[in-house]
Amino acid sequence: MSKTASVALAPSASLFARLMAVIDRLLMASAEISNQNGDLPRFGL
Repeated sequence: MSKTASVALAPSASLFARLMAVIDRLLMASAEISNQNGDLPRFGL
């Protein structure tokens, strides 16, 4: 018997999930830049 574990990967994310991930990345990048500048990050769009 094999001692390695296999993980079933989910199928590729839907278009909506990808869009939400891109928006989340942009908002997080904006918050990090604001934090580095000493400003309070603006939340949301």
